[in-house]
Amino acid sequence: MKRILSIFLVSGLATAPAVCLAADSYRWLHVTIDTPWMIFLFLLPMVLIPAILMAVLYWKFAGTTPESRKREEARLEASKDRVKQSESTD
Repeated sequence: MKRILSIFLVSGLATAPAVCLAADSYRWLHVTIDTPWMIFLFLLPMVLIPAILMAVLYWKFAGTTPESRKREEARLEASKDRVKQSESTD
């Protein structure tokens, strides 16, 4: 019985929207002189964050080449092997 009642309630709410509440929603859409600035301040991080991230990543990897990366990875592997060997002898 509860299930049937809930089905009728949900279908009734879905087919009969509250139009009277929608008419009042325009009072939240005030456009003032500050509105363009608020839009600008909202969109500014969306433009600047990827640009800043791109600059930081470019600066980090600017002097590296694939060969230097391979040498660095080999050096790190060798140091890890030395650490494992020293731990196994303890």
